[in-house]
Amino acid sequence: MLIRIATRASPLARWQSNHVAALIRTVRPDAEVVVEPLSTEGDRRTDVPLSEIGGKGVFATEVQAAVFDGRCDVAVHSGKDLPALTPDGLVIAAVPERGDVRDALVGCRLIDLPADGVVATGSARRRVQLAHLRPDLRFQELRGNMATRLSRAADVDAIVVAAVALERLGLAHQLTDVLPATLMIPQVAQGALIVECRSGDVELLALLAQIEHAPSRRQVEAERAFLTELGGDCSLPAGAHATLLAADSDIVDQSSVISVRAVLGAEPDDDGRVKVHHGVEVGADPVLVGSTLAARLRSLVDAGDVSGDQAGPR
Repeated sequence: MLIRIATRASPLARWQSNHVAALIRTVRPDAEVVVEPLSTEGDRRTDVPLSEIGGKGVFATEVQAAVFDGRCDVAVHSGKDLPALTPDGLVIAAVPERGDVRDALVGCRLIDLPADGVVATGSARRRVQLAHLRPDLRFQELRGNMATRLSRAADVDAIVVAAVALERLGLAHQLTDVLPATLMIPQVAQGALIVECRSGDVELLALLAQIEHAPSRRQVEAERAFLTELGGDCSLPAGAHATLLAADSDIVDQSSVISVRAVLGAEPDDDGRVKVHHGVEVGADPVLVGSTLAARLRSLVDAGDVSGDQAGPR
């Protein structure tokens, strides 16, 4: 059985696809698994903010297209870069066991950042939360592969990355300050890999189901439901983190209780102050939990609710 995996060409994306390939070979040793790196517009155009070329979804579109048109059989995505709406004809076939969900600083600890310090990040979610924690901070755009990002650390006080990215690349020693998920709510599906294939590929669907990690799937479903309710754009100033409330989080069924903590940023007010709204929702249905929480936070933003946490002028 030949299985061609479409992926971005960056070292991190290759690691992720090779990891999925190894999982597939574990359950199907006779499979011939080939990783096919693709150059996406998001990888090529690192000179402009993602928001100007279609948001983070620009990374996924071309990889998905390779599966649609038959050049490849499977697409492997970093969960945090995948828009919440799955295109017709594709299906999320597997969510392997999730990695570290947390954000991290490289260059300086949060507590040690100087007054009016400069932090580089390309994420609106990270900016609004850091601005809430430290209203004095200033921000610069950060794009490119991990090597490019790490090279920027010398030019600013700190850069923000996903801790799991450096862990997977064998560069965890460069992490200066790993931020608790309760302090800095992660991007939806951060640390998770999402494996897509064509919805009609029955044999492949059955195979990929064997590399599924049920607790990770349940967490990702809740977080992606949160994002779907907000419109599906993974570039929003929003984050969500789901946890399973069970004595043994590896034993999961449809009655397992799940808790989602989330954050949603609003547009700056007339004084330039950034407002963020936090919330928690608990229940047994991950989709209902995520979507209910998103609707509640969005209603606060739409109403211009002044009770949200505020940060200083940006």
